[in-house]
Amino acid sequence: MALEVERLSASQRLWIIIGICVAAVGAALVSQHVFDMQPCPWCVLLRLVFVAIALVCGIGLLWRGPAGWLLASGTSLLLALSGIAAALWLHFVAAASTSCNLTLADRIIGGLKLDSLWPEVFMPRASCADAAVNLLGVPYEFWSLALFGVLAWLAFSVAALTRHRPA
Repeated sequence: MALEVERLSASQRLWIIIGICVAAVGAALVSQHVFDMQPCPWCVLLRLVFVAIALVCGIGLLWRGPAGWLLASGTSLLLALSGIAAALWLHFVAAASTSCNLTLADRIIGGLKLDSLWPEVFMPRASCADAAVNLLGVPYEFWSLALFGVLAWLAFSVAALTRHRPA
């Protein structure tokens, strides 16, 4: 039985977005702590974007109504587009560099103090070039890129659904 996204309500779609984000961060943590694939600052920034999308969607679900769903979907869409840009930057620019210190990603993570508050999740432990890894022949950041694309599409669909027929 295939899942038909068109029949899902706005809140169900937000739950799916949260699930994808939690799974993505979980996969990154398993890669890091089980398979010793250490993250660079840009990898950590991608994790942060997934966490932010999940939190925003959670707030939208707690709000319980079209206004909350619209706010969550709009913010999630912007964050997903940011994630797409960060994944592309990681692949085409940062991964070619031997050092990714003092980049935008490094400043965001350091500025939020996430690397000291929760080092197991948000501490960069490799350079961008050293962190360049393939999974099933596909660069790891392209997996994130694909997920951000799916998240952007889902977030857009929540906004469209909410504007036309609140669910």
